[in-house]
Amino acid sequence: MKPKPGALLLNAILIAGAFLTVAPLLWMLSASFMPTGQANSSPPPLLPSRVTFEHYRELFTHLSLSRAFANSLLVSVVGTLATLVTSSMAGYAFAKLKFPGREGLFRLLLTAMLVPAQVGMLPLFLMLKRLGLVNTYGGVLVPWLASVFGIFLVRQVAQAIPDDLLNSARLDGAGELRIYRSIVLPNLGPVLATLAVFVFMSSWNDFLWPLVILSDDRRYTLPVALASLVGEHVQDTELMMAGAVVTVLPVLALFVVLQRWYIRGVMAGSVKG
Repeated sequence: MKPKPGALLLNAILIAGAFLTVAPLLWMLSASFMPTGQANSSPPPLLPSRVTFEHYRELFTHLSLSRAFANSLLVSVVGTLATLVTSSMAGYAFAKLKFPGREGLFRLLLTAMLVPAQVGMLPLFLMLKRLGLVNTYGGVLVPWLASVFGIFLVRQVAQAIPDDLLNSARLDGAGELRIYRSIVLPNLGPVLATLAVFVFMSSWNDFLWPLVILSDDRRYTLPVALASLVGEHVQDTELMMAGAVVTVLPVLALFVVLQRWYIRGVMAGSVKG
């Protein structure tokens, strides 16, 4: 069957758009392996004249970026796990458990999604200051302990779990915790994978809140640590590109690992209850 001109044009536009999206990332990776100063030449080269790992060695040795990398990994992993637990439990409760004020409380939570996160930073900072959590890992983690968006996403999927299945488990003597662990979690697998990618990516790339809550450079997360290097190494384009690659790789690796579940979760999230 001969392809239609419209389909060929659409595919060409999509390929061009994909190339324009990926091209800066590919150059960033290429520049991170260039010798010092080569990326600043005019016009900038597409490929390094010789491959060098000196910028990565400098990041993790002289500039001690390994500590910031570990800090970001700690915050992102713990924050993601906490969000998955709270969102799965709360989303299931709002979808399937009946309790007074359920609908009103859920609508109240949804209104919180309309408030920009930056608006709540000042009152949250003042609260954490009174609790003695400023300049601590706990203070950085607080915004990631629960997610209104995660609760909403899980609730939409949990509504599709058959009530007969849950009632049968209750008749067999299963408690709510057993039902949650054995029935609810397996059914929520794809949407939780999707949520994990969203939360890990957001917490890993978060710059403003760690900058506000942290004052000790030993506790800096990776984006804040890289930003602190810009003033001193603003002309070291290759070094900055190596830092950007280090920042992007963990999120990219997580997405590749969870890609199949991520796509299933996005499709499941469109189901209306």
